Amino acid sequence: MGLKGWLAIPFAKWVRKKVVSDSLNAENHQKATLLRLVKSAESTAYGKDHGFNQIHSYEDFKKVNPIHQYEDLIPYIDRIKKGEADILWKGLPLYFAKTSGTTAGAKYIPISRESMPHHITAARNALLCYIAKTGNYHFVDGKMIFLQGSPELDYLPSKIPVGRLSGIVAHHVPEYLQKNRLPKFETNCIEDWETKVNTIAQETIPEDMRLISGIPSWVQMYFETLIAQTGKKTIQEIFPNFSLFVFGGVHFEPYRKKMEALMGGKIDTIETFPASEGFFAYQDDIDRDDLLLNTNAGIFYEFVEAAHYFDENPPRTPLWEVKTETQYALILSTNAGLWSYSIGDTIKFTSTHPYRIKVTGRIKHYTSAFGEHVIAEEVEKTMQLSMEKFNFSITEFHVAPQLNVSNELPYHEWFIEATEIPEKGQEIAAFMDSCMIQQNIYYRDLIEGKVLQPLKIKWVEKNAFLQVMKANGKLGGQNKVPRLANHREFADLF
Repeated sequence: MGLKGWLAIPFAKWVRKKVVSDSLNAENHQKATLLRLVKSAESTAYGKDHGFNQIHSYEDFKKVNPIHQYEDLIPYIDRIKKGEADILWKGLPLYFAKTSGTTAGAKYIPISRESMPHHITAARNALLCYIAKTGNYHFVDGKMIFLQGSPELDYLPSKIPVGRLSGIVAHHVPEYLQKNRLPKFETNCIEDWETKVNTIAQETIPEDMRLISGIPSWVQMYFETLIAQTGKKTIQEIFPNFSLFVFGGVHFEPYRKKMEALMGGKIDTIETFPASEGFFAYQDDIDRDDLLLNTNAGIFYEFVEAAHYFDENPPRTPLWEVKTETQYALILSTNAGLWSYSIGDTIKFTSTHPYRIKVTGRIKHYTSAFGEHVIAEEVEKTMQLSMEKFNFSITEFHVAPQLNVSNELPYHEWFIEATEIPEKGQEIAAFMDSCMIQQNIYYRDLIEGKVLQPLKIKWVEKNAFLQVMKANGKLGGQNKVPRLANHREFADLF
């Protein structure tokens, strides 16, 4: 056992004990967090505009603080970008995390001195909970890689640094991990993703890689590059001590079969739920498939039932009133100055003691051309069951409505890139349609009512998704393939 591993075990047990204690006091932490956030922002421009000095309870907070989309906060964000302090939060942000474009252009999400440490602590706690649960500390003494965006930062005229979240976090990796961490800074700064992955592969092949982390689709690309460069059959042949894969951003199940084939068998995995707005949850127990909500980290959570999200004044629910197995849109107020901010993700609670969740999709990523409101959780489960039944694996998939038809009914079109195109394509499509009918009553009614015809699969050629993402300027980093859409903007790129 190396020194780091020796130190990790008692520290992991201590951290795990604190995590459990926090999780069992979540309601008290949330109530205290709200009042602390409001008090801290009383003298900001936003706090003055919304009467924060008169807020003494959650009910007071709801009355003066509406749900916000990013566009609602642009007037405040623009003032901060020009260098004005005390606008959404005390002082100026430590960073702006620049995220993907929206109808209003790129988003600039503030990260404060108070919020930044929680990103690091949550990631650390996920690893330490794993060590405490499994006793596997060996990865601590080997090399680790985090596939991420460039750590290079730009600067606004106000001198506020701007970058991608993963690149910003790279500047805050604890010193005790720096010597174990790959790739080199210069390699991480390579902008072209394919060149970057090739360079990372060359750099890591000689190393004792034990922990690998990133969005599954891009890690999969890294694995394929490693195998191509070495001529080996599996990642375990290249990295015999590789024992832990950490991922976030998308569900792992659609990728699991192909990834395990590339890795050479099953590897322990930890799922996390980070975003520019905060680090919300992580898998604290490897024997469970849900995530522990991070309730004592400077974030106050509200929830809106997804079914009512688009109502004019949707009801909002605090943590202590949520129900299990209900689809909620996630709403945040943070110690970086976001106030009842809708991040666009949907979750459902699997437990309320402690509060555990599953990420189920994006509130704006759905297919509902006829009111069926098919969500990511349903299509991902359908994909997983189909792969298990028909023994095939995929690289990626996307679902979109096909309305531009003549002499036939419209349908849902599934674009699937498989490792090898299965022979039983029609049987697979019929099985998938039956899975969707079982999960979604509205979809069933439309199929039975002859409004929609059963879904159709378009098997796309190898690397089709990679090429579409590249052509769309979304290759690598934190970018993710949308599981489904209510339009054909992505589908038509094929």
